[in-house]
Amino acid sequence: METSGLGITVVLVVLAIFVILVLLRAVRIIPQARAGIVERLGKYHRTLLPGLTILIPFVDRLLPILDLREQVVSFPPQPVITEDNLVVSIDTVVYFQITEPKAATYEIANYIMAVEQLTTTTLRNVVGGLNLEEALTSRDRINGQLRGVLDEATGKWGIRVSRVELKAIDPPLSIQDSMEKQMRAERDRRAAILTAEGTKQSAILTAEGQRQASILNAEGDAKASILRADGEAQAIQKVFDAIHAGKPDQKLLAYQYLQTLPKIAEGSSNKLWIIPSEVGEALKGIGGALGNLTDGSEGDEKPEGSSTTLM
Repeated sequence: METSGLGITVVLVVLAIFVILVLLRAVRIIPQARAGIVERLGKYHRTLLPGLTILIPFVDRLLPILDLREQVVSFPPQPVITEDNLVVSIDTVVYFQITEPKAATYEIANYIMAVEQLTTTTLRNVVGGLNLEEALTSRDRINGQLRGVLDEATGKWGIRVSRVELKAIDPPLSIQDSMEKQMRAERDRRAAILTAEGTKQSAILTAEGQRQASILNAEGDAKASILRADGEAQAIQKVFDAIHAGKPDQKLLAYQYLQTLPKIAEGSSNKLWIIPSEVGEALKGIGGALGNLTDGSEGDEKPEGSSTTLM
């Protein structure tokens, strides 16, 4: 009895384990943005979408889950020969997405390797028709051609290539040295041109400033001369009016003329003094004036003497 009871227990345990395994194989959960391919008896049956699904154990087989999100694959550097026979190393990055899980499973054995090899061959064809300078400056053009070829070729695989980027283009070391020297010479040339332009602009601005300053100084001097001349004219007019208002006689004018003569000889540089011919006339006028004064005074005394004598 104990032996039969133990055998029944073992059978029940085995049945429970079997049932658990069957349930585990029958119940599957597909995550979001994933897809699963179900084969029934070795033949494609259906594509599982995200959520809970039930499979028939030992009849249905679920293949590895496919990721439907956009994937980024970076491929190692590939040597490519340009049109001018230079070998450059190019790194590529491909952005693609699985749009048809069935085609990605049955139309291609390894779509990652297929995309890599197709990218390499297409890159060699595209860059092979360009020289080094064009290859370095035409990344957008190369990216567009690569994307067009890859998208067309991978469409039947259920894959959509959204972008292809050239991560790096490395020419040979000798070419890099030559390019660096050329760039350095170009930078030096641009610096010399900028320095010359700056010097030229500085000279132009300095000359323009000096010209404006000269113009302003000349205008200031002209205005000052005009004002000075107006002042002197007004002073002369006032003196002239005052002289005419005072009605000077010949004696006063001769006296003023003699007072002005010493001012003409002022200055240490004056070694020779030329007396104008008008001095004689002035002296005659003054002498006549003095003679008249003397005669007048003597005439006054004579009557006194005569009167005294008469007395």
